[in-house]
Amino acid sequence: MSSAHRLLCTALLALVALYASWFGHEGQRIALVVFALPPLLLAIALVRGGGARTAFWAGVLALLWFSHGIMVAWTRPPERLFALGEIGLSLAIVMAASLTG
Repeated sequence: MSSAHRLLCTALLALVALYASWFGHEGQRIALVVFALPPLLLAIALVRGGGARTAFWAGVLALLWFSHGIMVAWTRPPERLFALGEIGLSLAIVMAASLTG
């Protein structure tokens, strides 16, 4: 696995951890699955040898995660720190997905 893919995998797993701490409470299991499962599956695909196609889809989904983070940061002050973390990690995912060209 290239260093760009390792960085991408690390950012995806960090996003999974963020979602687990954000949505890991009782009654939010569906949100946890909806948000944490896609980056987890992408990280698994990268570890199993997924290449440019996996990085492309990680970048596409990161745009959605970025938009969600912006929306939550503006509308839900108690969740602002989680949202800012989501924004930062989504930008890191876009950068890491784009490193290989």
